[in-house]
Amino acid sequence: LASQIYNQLKFSGTVSNCFDVLKNAVDDKLLDLNPVIAEQLMLAFKAISSDKEEEWSQALTTCRRLLEGLADELYPASKEKFNGRAVGQGQYVNRLWAFMDGAIQSESNKDLAKAHIDFLGSWLDKVNKLTNKGVHAELDRIEAVKSVFHMYLVVADLLEYMSNTKTSVSKPDINKATLDELEALLNINRTIAKEIVKARVREGKLDLDILKSIKGIGAKTPSNIQEVFVL
Repeated sequence: LASQIYNQLKFSGTVSNCFDVLKNAVDDKLLDLNPVIAEQLMLAFKAISSDKEEEWSQALTTCRRLLEGLADELYPASKEKFNGRAVGQGQYVNRLWAFMDGAIQSESNKDLAKAHIDFLGSWLDKVNKLTNKGVHAELDRIEAVKSVFHMYLVVADLLEYMSNTKTSVSKPDINKATLDELEALLNINRTIAKEIVKARVREGKLDLDILKSIKGIGAKTPSNIQEVFVL
């Protein structure tokens, strides 16, 4: 019976379809939270589908950068330690730990998610060291596939708890936004975007009252600003 079920699954595409369910859910939610990181993850998946060896290696590099990007998004680097762990720029695994420590209430779920992060972080560090040494024989397609698939599992873990944190973590800060970001996210022209930057320099920090006083800012723009930017 077991072998019969195995053969049914093997030729039915069930495993592939099940992963597609996870992949599509992760891609969709991550696109809402951070389009740049979402695109990185999708590009990593595309790379392991290629027949080119250099793209498999690139997929592994992308996974590492993606984890670092998630850490920057969820728990920015700090000089202060968290529960005895350094959480500087290079300690992205520790920073993801720190995020999960505050976001996950269940101790068992917290331990499981942290173990997942530890495993993937160690795996990617090992692969990165091999790549830097020019060791290509050990970096085959299966290694790349496992890393990307595991990456999706880790991101799925994180996304489950990201909705419990403040939504501002996924919004850019208007006091740091570029002209292009102001233009695109607020759907305003370049002239008004420049006026916002000038006001930011003049006042030191923007608030709603200052924004409302800027020439060219329409009645709806302040509410749009609150939706897409952190003030």
